[in-house]
Amino acid sequence: MSVPLPEGAQVLADADAVARAAADRLVAVCAGSDSERVAICLSGGSTPKRLYALLAGPGYVERLPWSKIHWFFGDDRAVPWDDARSNVRMVREAFGHGAPIPATHLHFIPTDEGAEAGAAAYDRTLLAFYGAEHLDPARPLFDLVLLGLGEDGHTASLFPGKPALAEGVRLAAPVPEAGLEPFLPRVTLTFPALASSAEVLFLVTGAGKREPLARLAAGEDLPPRRVSSLGPVRWLLDRAAAGI
Repeated sequence: MSVPLPEGAQVLADADAVARAAADRLVAVCAGSDSERVAICLSGGSTPKRLYALLAGPGYVERLPWSKIHWFFGDDRAVPWDDARSNVRMVREAFGHGAPIPATHLHFIPTDEGAEAGAAAYDRTLLAFYGAEHLDPARPLFDLVLLGLGEDGHTASLFPGKPALAEGVRLAAPVPEAGLEPFLPRVTLTFPALASSAEVLFLVTGAGKREPLARLAAGEDLPPRRVSSLGPVRWLLDRAAAGI
């Protein structure tokens, strides 16, 4: 059964096709930037993992200006970086040894001292990279933000009904308890941080995403509905998610 789709959504065959389309868009964003630095915000999940592996492989690795790309994280669990549940570990494994990323260009969320300390530290990291104490509405922090959609309707670690949704000042917020398993503390970027982007790209795959897509279409105030950008908010879906 098909579901109403977000405005401007592109439906592709499967998760691999979504990952490839996202890789093409990321390459285009980098190619179109005249800046000496390009800031990309990464997402966790299986489809983004496919994307990162693509970027590090033939056909893409030679097309990216690795020396000027800085990689950030939309969220992470408060676990050691080598933990199997860490987005840092997932990204490292997905990029493997094929991506020539300068060591200082992977901006991990600190998680060793807990969610509150990690959020405060990442807020400082983001502002230091930005070069100002406050975001300028006309100058985005990120060139591209990658996001997903959870089966419960969350995005990044912005869960329905959780306090982090109300954060309107800080760029990173602690999530003492996630809205679904594993119920671990997390650190997430906030809506103000996500909004400071030139473009947002949602990657949504799998039949389990039909329900939250339908809830969004029905007007429910799920976290993705509050995500904004200085430029377009794009959606890449596979046929399973779209119910086609």
